[in-house]
Amino acid sequence: MKKFISFFMSLLLVSFIPLFICSCSDNSASEGKDGDKLSVVTTIFPYYDFARNLSGECADVKMLLSPGSEPHSYEPSPSDIVAIENCDIFIYNGGESDEWVDKVLGSVDNKNIKVMKMMDYVPLLIEQGVRQSDEQGENTDDGHDHGSESDDDHSDEYDEHIWTSVKNAQILSEEIYNVLVTCDGENESVYTENKDRYISKLRELDSEINDVVKNAKRNTVVFGDRFPFLYFATDYSLDCYAVFPGCSSETEPSISAVTHMIDFV
Repeated sequence: MKKFISFFMSLLLVSFIPLFICSCSDNSASEGKDGDKLSVVTTIFPYYDFARNLSGECADVKMLLSPGSEPHSYEPSPSDIVAIENCDIFIYNGGESDEWVDKVLGSVDNKNIKVMKMMDYVPLLIEQGVRQSDEQGENTDDGHDHGSESDDDHSDEYDEHIWTSVKNAQILSEEIYNVLVTCDGENESVYTENKDRYISKLRELDSEINDVVKNAKRNTVVFGDRFPFLYFATDYSLDCYAVFPGCSSETEPSISAVTHMIDFV
C-alpha cells in the first residue's frame, strides 16, 4: 500500500514540473510587470504552476502565498494588494479561505483585471464525503456519494481542493489558456503549443494513475488527518477513511473515530 501511494503521488509531482518556453523576451518573471508582458497574480501554488506552464516566458506570474503558508488564515499585505491592482489576470480558488478577495477587488481602481474564480469552472463535491465512524465503530457515510447537496443539511460545505483532481487540472488549465489568449492574442500560437503539451502530460498522468489503481491489490486509503484529496479519490474510485470529518481547521476527531481507525489499520 505504501508503494502504491508513493508511486501515484510521485507521478502527480513530476507531471507539474515542466515549464514550457515561449518566444517572448528572455527576462525572468519579476514582482511587477515586465515591459509588455502580461502580469498574472495567483493566490496559491497550483494555479501559479498552471499559469507559468501555460504562459512560459510570455507572462510575469506571481504567487501571493509563500510556500508553507496557511491559506485559511491568510491576510493580504499592502504589497499584495498593489500586485493585484496592477495585474492583468488575477486567479484565485474561491471558497471560505478566499473570502478576503471580494473586499480587495472592490477596493482596487483597475477595473480591467480579468478575474478567475477557479471553483466556478468545475463540478464541486461536498466536503463530508469521506467515511467516518459512529460511536459503535460502524461506517455512517457512503464514501462515494459526493455529487449533490442535501436540502435537509445546510451545514454541508463544498470541498475547495479542486486541483487535486487531474481531470480538474485539465479543465482549469484550459480556462487559464482561454484568458491568456483573450488578453494576449499576439502570442496565441505560443500559448496553444504550451497548452497542448501540458494537457497531454496531464492526460498521460491520468492514464498512469488509472493503471496503478486498476492493478493495485487494494483501493483503500487511510488518512490520519484532515482529508484534502476528495476530488482525487473520487476520480479513481478509491475508498477513503479519515479521522477528521472534513478539511476545515475547526473540525476535531472524536475519540471513537480515532479508536476505530486504529483498529481498522
